[in-house]
Amino acid sequence: MNTYTENEVKTLEWNEHIRRRPGMYIGKLGDGSSPDDGIYVLLKEVMDNSVDEFAMGYGKSIVISIQERVVSVRDYGRGIPLGSLVDAASRMNTGAKYDDKAFKKSVGLNGVGIKAVNALSVSFNIQSFREGESHFARFSRGELIEEGRVLSNEKNGTVVTFIADEELFGDYTFNYEFIESMLRNYSYLNTGLTIKLDGKEFISKNGLLDLLNESLTKEPLYTPIHLKGDDIEIAITHGNDYGEGISSFVNGQYTTQGGTHLSAFREAIAKTIKDFYKRDFDPSDIRQSMIAAVSIKVQEPVFESQTKTKLGSKEMSAGGISVRNFIGDFLKEHLDNFLHRHPDIADAILRKIFDSEKERKAISGIQKLARERAKKANLHNKKLRDCRVHYNEKHDRSQESMLFITEGDSASGSITKSRDVAVQAVFSLKGKPLNTYGLTKKIIYENEEFNLLQAALNIEEDLENLRYNQIIIATDADVDGMHIRLLLMTFFLQFFPDLIRQGHLYILQTPLFRVRNKKETIYCYSPDERDRAIKKLGTNPEITRFKGLGEISPDEFKFFIGESIRLDKVRLGNDDNIPELLEFYMGKNTPDRQHFIRSNLRSYLVLEEAI
Repeated sequence: MNTYTENEVKTLEWNEHIRRRPGMYIGKLGDGSSPDDGIYVLLKEVMDNSVDEFAMGYGKSIVISIQERVVSVRDYGRGIPLGSLVDAASRMNTGAKYDDKAFKKSVGLNGVGIKAVNALSVSFNIQSFREGESHFARFSRGELIEEGRVLSNEKNGTVVTFIADEELFGDYTFNYEFIESMLRNYSYLNTGLTIKLDGKEFISKNGLLDLLNESLTKEPLYTPIHLKGDDIEIAITHGNDYGEGISSFVNGQYTTQGGTHLSAFREAIAKTIKDFYKRDFDPSDIRQSMIAAVSIKVQEPVFESQTKTKLGSKEMSAGGISVRNFIGDFLKEHLDNFLHRHPDIADAILRKIFDSEKERKAISGIQKLARERAKKANLHNKKLRDCRVHYNEKHDRSQESMLFITEGDSASGSITKSRDVAVQAVFSLKGKPLNTYGLTKKIIYENEEFNLLQAALNIEEDLENLRYNQIIIATDADVDGMHIRLLLMTFFLQFFPDLIRQGHLYILQTPLFRVRNKKETIYCYSPDERDRAIKKLGTNPEITRFKGLGEISPDEFKFFIGESIRLDKVRLGNDDNIPELLEFYMGKNTPDRQHFIRSNLRSYLVLEEAI
């Protein structure tokens, strides 16, 4: 019999709660191999406070140092009031940002961020300098170790130094590429701010215009449009690729999952352009190949999680004007005026819309037939084994939804039997898919495999109603499996690059080896892990080499696609040139690829021998 008394009711200390439930505060933990891993969120939380000081007009530079795992951030703002230093670092819901007069449009208003850094760090030191005095405090895992005041000749400001706790984050390492991308965004959104990372400098004079120009991999159809107003900045151009590439920001925060402001921008840009040309264009024709960045500032933003990657605010506290009306009114006035003053750009946009419209109409009949085929296929459950999340509106778990794209019946059968039917769906490929490099969407709609995949994902028109948050390529770890993986990635890169930019495409990592004895089983994802497992288990353990997903039993698969799932996110950086990538790896330049393979053959053979 279960008892329920006062003894079962517990109150956790603030730091213990954060350490037990880190996901509530920083998303996932991770080891630093993905840009949304927790160690980068810790750095961002500290940076946000320093950037907010700059936004208020205090301090023009931020200096960051990362030496192995020791991270230090020094700003030259006003410095935390000395008497409040310990509370600011360790007392929940303590901060200056609740007072709109002090911090009108900051990123965080709940007073949690820097406390999470403190609680999740094995060492956390914070020091404030104000008018010749300094107050310091040293913590470990949120527990105060030492504090004190001293005289100081340092310039005003705050310095935070922390070491993320290996007990929670494991054997983590910092990837400078991810950090530099974060810092570049800070510089674009805060013109005049100088950020230094171990001697490397990040500064922007032209804001989002710099972001757009530096992200372009080839010449746009026209010179980017740059519009700025109170609490809003927008940069826009068009290219020749499929899809939309729109980066969105709120109060300096990169909202990778978009939200209210992104939806409002997409809607407003279409309406403004339709009104300007006085034509009822299809919005998809207007936004096709659009490359843009939009940044707004709102009071008391409401994000859908502590990691602040998606804006949920519908109203701005300044006058109660909605985000949708705010963006719409701005574009209606400023973009309309710009197009009237620059008829050459207006003509270029019109030609692009006509081209997109012509292509869409050319495939409309094929599209209609393709949809009908897709509906029939789904009815007969030939390709897609869906999950229940789409049919239960009372308990929305859409952010957890996954679609595994598998090869062959044996692999899809194992995953289907092992999956969590609430949130995990399976799409089964038949043989190798088509190489889509250089093809048009007309060919794609005529191809059964990709037509059905588009229908399953609900991405035929755009990504607004994408049915799965994570699209996972699950192929064998052999040559054929790698080829299928490349063909699928080519399809998404060619026609839906935004799906990758928005972080929806992943590769499933499955174990290469199983090492076990009578007492313990260890699954290994590399030869090094295998060797460590053999050493741990001792004499003559049983070693199994998995060559295909179909060789892994459904019971074992539950482990690999459940809590212990390992996913590699497919990423597109600012410097990645999609046409060049596809041309080299999937084009007809066979001699170049042969030379590349021969040059790297030795490394490949060493790996194969180890495996």
